[in-house]
Amino acid sequence: MKRTRAISLGLLAVCSLKAYCTDPPPLKLVATYEFPADIKGNFDHLTVDVRGHRLFATPQEHKSVEVIDLRSGKWIQTIPGIEVPHALLYRRDLDRLYVTDGKTGDLKIFSGKTYKLIKSVELLIGADNMGYDPTTKYLYIANGGKEANMSYSMMSVVDTTSGVKIDDIKIDGETVEASVVEKSGSRIYVNNRTKNRVEVIDRNTHKILASWPMSLGNTAGPIALDEANHRLFVACRSGQIVVFNTETGRELMALPIGGRVDDLAFDPKSKRLFAACGTPGTVDVYEETGPDRFRSLGKVATGPVGKNGWLAPELNRYFVPVPQHENKNAEVLVYQVQ
Repeated sequence: MKRTRAISLGLLAVCSLKAYCTDPPPLKLVATYEFPADIKGNFDHLTVDVRGHRLFATPQEHKSVEVIDLRSGKWIQTIPGIEVPHALLYRRDLDRLYVTDGKTGDLKIFSGKTYKLIKSVELLIGADNMGYDPTTKYLYIANGGKEANMSYSMMSVVDTTSGVKIDDIKIDGETVEASVVEKSGSRIYVNNRTKNRVEVIDRNTHKILASWPMSLGNTAGPIALDEANHRLFVACRSGQIVVFNTETGRELMALPIGGRVDDLAFDPKSKRLFAACGTPGTVDVYEETGPDRFRSLGKVATGPVGKNGWLAPELNRYFVPVPQHENKNAEVLVYQVQ
């Protein structure tokens, strides 16, 4: 009964299809950046260097990071030698790019000027998603677990300034899918997919403070945070965004989305959520209109397996990489946020 009431509450908080169809679409396609024909396979995460006008994308089959000039839309560089590229961080102050490699189990650090490898930080096989603390400049990187034939995972803490691993935080679960760092406090929220719960970790002590079970969705994926309103968003491949109250740890509702979601972004200025869903290939957009009220702004079509996205509020743009399909080369779709 509790599950039914919560789902019903979530559905009541969403506007009807008729309502959002009368509004302009939340995203407008304004450009398409095409990759060379040899860039094949699915993409994982991406990031943008706003001041340097560059986009970094991760075609996994190509074992590289690909660089596109945002002004011209042209491909400009391949960064090779990454067996299974996953998550990315770009530090403008150091002009360095940080990339997790799931197969070799390390964090690779590249020069943003020469694109040459500066250093590799040894982790465990399965190095994947990361959460970044802009104050300490620490990365919290999920590694180990199932891919390393381990029954538990690690959140490794890496100082991105020195390029040194300073600690490991053990998590009881074979798959840690995503994390998000709060800026106003010392907590990091981690999706423990194996246990279908959120782990709350104190970044000062590196201890787990709480575990929040999730019943309104499963196969947890990306995660986002609305700190001002104390709301945590967990996107699930079962087709929901589960909303948590971070003051109580309780689930509040589930917002319906597409399948195969792999990136979720929340813009605190516009109070919008953007979920990149690979099945059928859409960006599902919600607007937070009040306390625990969310209005669906619709589904914007992207392309097959367009499961990743990057919101750049400074540019008023949202980027979605789409792999090769039919007779089309891989490309990045560029949307203006409306």
